[in-house]
Amino acid sequence: MPNDESTTTKDGDVFECWSMISAIAAITKNLRIGSLVSPTTFRHPTVLANIAATIDQISNGRLTLGIGAGWQVNEHLSYGVDLLEGKERVDRFEEAIQIITSMLRNERTTFAGRHFSVTDAPCQPRPIQTPLPIMVGTGGPRMSKITAKYANEWNTWGNVSTATERVETFSRACEAVDRQWDDVHKSVQAMFFLVDDQETIEKIRKVAPSDRSIIGSNEHTIDQIGQLIALGFDEIIVPDFTLGKDPQSRIDSYEKIRTEILSHF
Repeated sequence: MPNDESTTTKDGDVFECWSMISAIAAITKNLRIGSLVSPTTFRHPTVLANIAATIDQISNGRLTLGIGAGWQVNEHLSYGVDLLEGKERVDRFEEAIQIITSMLRNERTTFAGRHFSVTDAPCQPRPIQTPLPIMVGTGGPRMSKITAKYANEWNTWGNVSTATERVETFSRACEAVDRQWDDVHKSVQAMFFLVDDQETIEKIRKVAPSDRSIIGSNEHTIDQIGQLIALGFDEIIVPDFTLGKDPQSRIDSYEKIRTEILSHF
């Protein structure tokens, strides 16, 4: 469901993630697909591993499995799914990613933890990719260590200032678990607002999250993307929900980004 900063249930059409990914996998040939990110609260890790392996088969090896510990309060409350508090939530996620990683890479998985226990669990058919990349979306110190230890890819939200802080956190996490920085694929996303006039820029700044928004002209956006690349990010993700109110305007915005911004890189 749509997010609300409170515990209120909010109306709005939100397609179920894995059903939509499966449909996209079936009708495309080249696009890379994935979840950004799927909380391990809603699906048992054995189920999520089998979903990922199945869609990797459907897509002929184009899936990235993005996972996280969960965060959206109103969604969990409404559907009766226990979100848990900070440490316990991360504890549960650490068990989940160990199970998922093992199932996608080994013939059988046995695991006994506080939150999950599985015995001789198979994942068949196997995913096409070896390994199927697991992405974790996070910015916190402990989750960053778990990501550095178990995942192939790290993702975070942030404009240049926020991303700089999170790169420092993730770099320390890699050092702590003896993981090479260059071994992890790194991606960042921000809310992009492509506007030229100062009055509109100021209006957006009053309502857009200050830590994850890039607001301004093509030149400003090019500069910000260049700084993100310099920080070491391999991939920059541009969400569509700030790019227009209808599908065609969003497509037009993506075309503008492709021709007027990405052509500089």
